[in-house]
Order: sequence, then C-alpha cells, then structure tokens
Amino acid sequence: MMKAFSTAATGMSAQQMMIDIVANNLANVNTSGFKRSQIDFQDLLYDNLRKAGSEIMPGVKSPTGIEVGSGVRAAGVVKVYTPGELENTGNPLNVAISGDGFLQFTGFGNTYYSRDGGLLVGADGNLVNSSGYVLDPPISIPNNAENVTIGTDGSVNVTINGQTSSIGQIQLVRFANPSGLEAVGDNLLRETAASGTPLTGLAGQDGFGKLINGFLEKSNVQMITELVNLITAQRAYEVNSHAIKAGDEMLKTANQMGR
Repeated sequence: MMKAFSTAATGMSAQQMMIDIVANNLANVNTSGFKRSQIDFQDLLYDNLRKAGSEIMPGVKSPTGIEVGSGVRAAGVVKVYTPGELENTGNPLNVAISGDGFLQFTGFGNTYYSRDGGLLVGADGNLVNSSGYVLDPPISIPNNAENVTIGTDGSVNVTINGQTSSIGQIQLVRFANPSGLEAVGDNLLRETAASGTPLTGLAGQDGFGKLINGFLEKSNVQMITELVNLITAQRAYEVNSHAIKAGDEMLKTANQMGR
C-alpha cells in the first residue's frame, strides 16, 4: 500500500479535530468567561532514506538527506486567555475580572476555577455560581440586606437599615500555566499537574486583576477568526482526500500495466 494513504489519512483526522475545536468555539461565542481553544499540530516520524552529510561517492558527501514524513498529529489543545469584552449587566452580583485571575468555587468536595462572574445568592445565603457551586471562601448575604456592592478589591458590602458594612472579600486565584487547567464544563476549570499549584491573592494586588461590579466578561471568541480557521481546515481536509484519490489512481494505473 502506498505511504500516501496513511499519511493523508492522518491529515484528514487532524483537520476533523480542528473543525471540532472551531465548532466548540463558535458554539460558545456568547458564553460568559469562555476562552477559545486552539489546536497545535506536530509532524510524525520520518523515514530517513539517506542522511544529510552521508557519503554518496568516494570523497563526496550529500548536502541534503532524503526524509519522507509520515503525516501529522494533534500535539495539544490549549485555551487562549486573551481578555473578552466587558458587558454591562447592571446586576450588583455580577463581577468581571479585568486582568489576571480566576474565581474559586467548591462543590461535591472538589475545587473549581472560573472566569464567569455571574454570581447568585443560594438558598442558604451564600454566593454561588449558576450551577450552585459555592464561592470559596464563602460569603453569606444577610436576608435583610437592602443593597449589595462589590468593590474593585473584592470587598463585599451590604446595606442594612441604611448602614453599610463589609461582610467579606472575594479572593482570586492564578496559575503559572493556566492553559494546563482541565475544562470540566459548566464554565469551570480544574487544577492539574500541568497548571501548577494555585496562588491565592486579592484583586488589584500582586498582579491580580481588578473586579468590575455590574459587568460580565464575554467570550473572547472572534467569529471572523473562527470562520477563517473553519474554511482553512475544510480545504485542508479536501486536499488530503485528493491525495488519497491520486494514490488510488496511481495504483490503478500500475495494476493495469500488466494486463
């Protein structure tokens, strides 16, 4: 069987995965705090038919080698943490992180991280995300609170009977390699060995971003970029299929020569 068959097949498989990634990015174009994914490719092993610098005749060395590649594979899918646009929601429990950092949540004995600052008040008064995971460290809003505001430093203030007081402070978390975090759905990420250990701090200090009250960070997906990537992947898939077809035609011609 011609090597082109298996080589082109790896190209078709790789471009199919790229289209899957692009489709997920486009599907989440309106997801708060979503970060687009990007796929990286690597070429596969080479058949080294002749090494560069090898002697091709007495006293003469080849200036180049003869290497035939075996195709391509997906090396990794990374999230791109460029900032998204800030959307004014007017909701006093919404916060957008302007800069570096994640909100920390706990649920079912696990710790999760998110850029989605759409906070809600749970049945027990604690601030939670839309899936019910509790903000960590927990902050409880009194039932008789007349107004809630969140400062740029994460301080949560409530007004009761005309008196304003602080009831806690939202902490942020960051990682040495945020692209190493594991996406688990529900706008949540989880620590891995590749991400490094979480570093906790306060908004606006030590390199952490500030919290913007009443805003949400929108997805950083750019539709034009994704559509260009989609067309590029589609054309690359077609070209690889043509390579398989060309190989098939060559084999057909070779088989007919003996007839």
